[in-house]
Amino acid sequence: MPLLQVIVLALVQGLTEFLPISSTAHLFLTSKLLGWNAESLSFDIILHVGTLIAVLLYFFRDWVQIIGQAFGVQIGHDSELKHNRGLLWLLVLGSIPVGIAGLLLGKYAEGAWRNEFVIGTMMIAIGILMWFAESVGRRVRDMGALNFVDAMTIGLFQALAVVPGTSRSGVTISAGLFRNMTRESAARFSFLLSTPAIAAAALKAVHDLHKEHHLHELFTLPYLVGIGVSAITGCAVIAWFLHYLRRSGLRPFVYYRIIFGIIVLALAFIRRPA
Repeated sequence: MPLLQVIVLALVQGLTEFLPISSTAHLFLTSKLLGWNAESLSFDIILHVGTLIAVLLYFFRDWVQIIGQAFGVQIGHDSELKHNRGLLWLLVLGSIPVGIAGLLLGKYAEGAWRNEFVIGTMMIAIGILMWFAESVGRRVRDMGALNFVDAMTIGLFQALAVVPGTSRSGVTISAGLFRNMTRESAARFSFLLSTPAIAAAALKAVHDLHKEHHLHELFTLPYLVGIGVSAITGCAVIAWFLHYLRRSGLRPFVYYRIIFGIIVLALAFIRRPA
């Protein structure tokens, strides 16, 4: 994959993965418009490893505290996490639905469903879901009050993310709002919950590369640049988005999704063979 293509797609991935606007939709359409192939194994490596590094770097202290508390060791002083010593196990339970969905529906997500009609429809549908969540959520609970029902509800919503155009962060933050979490806490739990799924996808991509005897390519310049660009951009977006959610809502992203989805569907119908 040419270096320029790697940098452009890594930037798109880093900018859109953690915002509720669907990285899959933007990567698919960017590649389609520019005539690039973004379905290669090498791109999967860049996408998943870069994203995993971003979320692990930003939430490193959170994970240390969460894991320590789960085994009776108090590490860190975050007040929300301190009041929920079982958070690790809630994250484990919440990760089960997306794992099952990936195993059962992965071939459709990477094949038949990856088209403009599905992407455009899901962009609009999840936009409406986000608007509804913003409207009904009371936003009074943080991660210290998160329980089994919250974790499983958000985990079930995360399973929808296997459908192209959905947005993992969009559906999981919406689920958190439906459970009356604050916007920032819903996003924070969403990103923590995404870590196991992203890690599993990254490990699978590395394993597939190893099976094809191309693991050495992981240390070539295009791979390293792409992973670095995706990771750095992703970290910056997480920081900005969490800061944004402390004072603002999801409505701008709702409008963006609906407009984007309408444009995608319109282009799909215009280009549809007679």
